[in-house]
Amino acid sequence: LANEMKQNDKIICMLEEQQKNYIRNLNKAISEFQKNFQKPETRREFDLSDPQALKKDRPARLSDNDPRCTISGLQKFMGEDLNYNQRMKFQKEQLREWSLQQQRDLKNVLADQKFADDLHDKNRIERDQKMMEQERKEEENRRAVCAATKNFNRAQAAELEERKKLERYQKMKDDMDEISSLLQGDLLSENPEQAVSSFGRHRVITDRWKGMNQDQLMAIRYSQQQQVQENLRRKEEERRRDAEWDRQMIQAARVQLVLERHQQRQNRERRQALDNINADLSQEQKSKNIYLKEEAYSNVPTEEYFAQFNTTSR
Repeated sequence: LANEMKQNDKIICMLEEQQKNYIRNLNKAISEFQKNFQKPETRREFDLSDPQALKKDRPARLSDNDPRCTISGLQKFMGEDLNYNQRMKFQKEQLREWSLQQQRDLKNVLADQKFADDLHDKNRIERDQKMMEQERKEEENRRAVCAATKNFNRAQAAELEERKKLERYQKMKDDMDEISSLLQGDLLSENPEQAVSSFGRHRVITDRWKGMNQDQLMAIRYSQQQQVQENLRRKEEERRRDAEWDRQMIQAARVQLVLERHQQRQNRERRQALDNINADLSQEQKSKNIYLKEEAYSNVPTEEYFAQFNTTSR
């Protein structure tokens, strides 16, 4: 990618340099054209601002095509000058040269533009081809890596399968040897004589003992039945105790609910009584305020009223 970016930068620099050269050549061609074919003396109004007019001035009468021969002099009439054919021919030649020069300039511009477009297309095609080639190489590399990984996994799977096969064969062989050894030994043959100890027949060798007799088994079964009945009795007592606890909890919850309802009823009655008291007090306060307002507006101040305040101030 870095090399491709460098190549693209070089191409862009070349295109910019070509654009600058094209603009420089175009400006140079325009300057040359103006210098060669658009001289000041060829302009129509050049005679009005010619700095060499006095030096170029001629005598009063030179020939029939003297521009100073006006109409009032009756020396020259329109279309009768001697240089009419040459002037028209020169003008046509000049127009033709101008047209040809413009056509050449246009062809050069179109050629330069076509060259730049072709160069751009060529660079773009080369860049696309390089990108496609790089993508193809990356795809080949990915395929090669995938193929190598697949082959490696197959080899690992085959090796693992072979190892498991050998392990199964060895395990089966070991199991068969162990089964054969057990079948031929005294352990599975249940020979009771092999468990008899050398210290007496009432003692046994634990690793060779094959089991108890019927009396011992009956005693163990009786003990197990007694344990089962004891467990059942204990579970029944626990169940009864849990049921009693549940009944007491339900009873306590009911009592609590009754107390809460009674408390709510008392609170509601207190609030209702308080609301009634507040309503009576509010009504009494309103009546008192109305009476005070009526007394304030109905009592006219007298001299004793003002004398009272004077005595208080002294």
